[in-house]
Amino acid sequence: MDAATRVHEGFLERVRSGGLPDLPEAQIDRDTLLTLWRAQLISRHMDRAGRWLQSRGQGFYTIGSSGHEGMAGVALALSVEDPAFLHYRDGAFQAARALQAGHDPIMDFALSFAASSEDPISGGRHKVLGSRALNIPPQTSTIASHLPKAVGSAFALGLNKRQGRAENRLAFCSFGDASMNHSTALGALNTAGWTAWQGAPLPLMFVCEDNGIGISVKSPEGWVEAVLRGRPGLSYAQADGCDVVAAYEAAQRMAGEIRRGRRPGLLHLTCVRLYGHAGADVEKAYRPEAEILAEEARDPLLFTARRLLHAGLEERDIVQSYEDVEGQCFSAAESAATRPRLTSAADVKAALLPPKRTLPKSNTPTPEDRKAAFGPADMRALGERQPMNKLINLGLSDLMLEHPEIVMAGEDVGKKGGVYGITRGLQARFGAMRVMDTLLDEQSILGLAIGLGQQGYLPIPEIQFLAYLHNAEDQIRGEAATLPFFSKGQYANPMVLRIAGLGYQKGFGGHFHNDNSLAVLRDVPGIVIGCPSDGADAVRMYREAVRLAREEARVVVMVEPIALYPMRDLLEDGDGLWMRDYPEAGETAPLSEPRRLGDGTDLAIVTYGNGTYLSEQARHDLEASGVSARVVDLRWLAPLNEEAILREIEGCGAVLVVDECRRTGSQSEALMTLLSEQSALPRARVTAEDCFIATGPAYAATLPSREGIVEAARALLG
Repeated sequence: MDAATRVHEGFLERVRSGGLPDLPEAQIDRDTLLTLWRAQLISRHMDRAGRWLQSRGQGFYTIGSSGHEGMAGVALALSVEDPAFLHYRDGAFQAARALQAGHDPIMDFALSFAASSEDPISGGRHKVLGSRALNIPPQTSTIASHLPKAVGSAFALGLNKRQGRAENRLAFCSFGDASMNHSTALGALNTAGWTAWQGAPLPLMFVCEDNGIGISVKSPEGWVEAVLRGRPGLSYAQADGCDVVAAYEAAQRMAGEIRRGRRPGLLHLTCVRLYGHAGADVEKAYRPEAEILAEEARDPLLFTARRLLHAGLEERDIVQSYEDVEGQCFSAAESAATRPRLTSAADVKAALLPPKRTLPKSNTPTPEDRKAAFGPADMRALGERQPMNKLINLGLSDLMLEHPEIVMAGEDVGKKGGVYGITRGLQARFGAMRVMDTLLDEQSILGLAIGLGQQGYLPIPEIQFLAYLHNAEDQIRGEAATLPFFSKGQYANPMVLRIAGLGYQKGFGGHFHNDNSLAVLRDVPGIVIGCPSDGADAVRMYREAVRLAREEARVVVMVEPIALYPMRDLLEDGDGLWMRDYPEAGETAPLSEPRRLGDGTDLAIVTYGNGTYLSEQARHDLEASGVSARVVDLRWLAPLNEEAILREIEGCGAVLVVDECRRTGSQSEALMTLLSEQSALPRARVTAEDCFIATGPAYAATLPSREGIVEAARALLG
């Protein structure tokens, strides 16, 4: 007898024999109790139906919610309007919220479990909990990755309130006791407390569903409470999650406190885990049978059955309702198995990008507004040639003036103006609620951006150095980029992520501050990657990046070459040839369109970022020796416009790819593949070595150089 069958038959036997737990009286009306009961039954029987589908080869992912049905009480204690970021065992929460909204969720669950393309949330791409109508963004199973964006959403709701908008919602987030130990969860709990400690409104309710075990590893006795209780900035309460009424009452009290005080709280619910972890997991392999049976004796449905008896239902009525919902769930599962599924790559990819949005046109700032925001010094700077760092600063100011929904956030971006001064003066111009200094936690910075984006803001977060992105890359890959895919474009995380990066910083930092690898970004489907090479083009690209985020809800990553921030000269000291004028209003760099520098026909040098600067130096050296060359600055590294690249090299005798990233995993691999497949031109590449970057005098020893590009070009041309 499998675990699901044993628990099922054990429940029926206990109800018929009167073997139910004794519980104290509770003040809950009968209708609410019956709604909770139905939600719990839907969750339980859909777990069983999912396993049945899997046994027939018609279901594909069976991690279940059995034992966590007390979460139905938490759902009814909240509003359907509260955004909810759910633990993967929260089927009862979603079922209760659906019933609260007047919708029966059985068929929705069944379509998801059967991976049908008619599944209303993911369209058959994953078995996820989620619903646009219920304000539940779908979650994948990356451990605790949803906690940072829940903090971000709560911050957005608090920001709404501070800006005078009518707002009484809270953000809800649940997670398991094993997930609590993940650095992502601990970072999010810390960020919530850190934010509330400073008095910022953060209406956020965490629930830890503590079933005492993570897959096969037990949580040490008392550990979860010790970690959660007394966290600075977070209120704490406990309840028995096996008793749905106790969970409902505790959640009601905490939600009321959070709405009144706009401060975060944490509810610790004790639960049990029934049926094992997921799929074919056999608990007897790592848990003694007595322990498993003791857990089954605390089945949440037994607790609710006792409540129903107190409310006047007969045992036969309880059993009948149990069997009625069982029939409905299995019937829906059988029907869902016959419904259409995704069949082609085109079907699957159709949800990769969110749909374009129709937005009201933003008001172009008046000359008076601009003058007031910029001040005399920057107004003069707008009319003079400037290096990249100053032009990006001016360009961001213009964008914030034009789009009031833009919010910037990152470590040191406020008062200090960033490590390299790129955001200097912006907090003074636009206020601390639009240019925010964050704590030192990249996961929380990106989570804040995701949450802000989901609540209607346009976040421009900053990661201080490219190497620091590795601490938080799953917030891009596992959350921001995948959300449109798993929600059929119903949810998106528009943002423009700024990252200072790449190499060539003279004698500073080594590989922690000179990171010349973009591989972690290049293979994430759907995101846009830009890398400007001079200040004017950076402004044009940021205008396009903001348009992409606003109108197309895209995730745009802008990698700014640190070494080019202050660059003024190109060929010799004092020539000022790498400074640029501020672009006129309306000038942009359209997505995936490269630009050409020079019109030589002997050689095309395809490159980006610092490579563009070095290649321009090399182009002048080559022309002095009679070789005519052009530089094709890619600007946008993803998505690559292959047709445009081929068009820009047309008419040349050879192609040299110059890539400042490492030979393995760099853009040069894709470019050389393109040239081998689509062009007969002789070709070669110059890349960085497969090595980290050293500090001190050897800072550029492993990187492409002006001289190396010239040498490679001459060798290629014979």
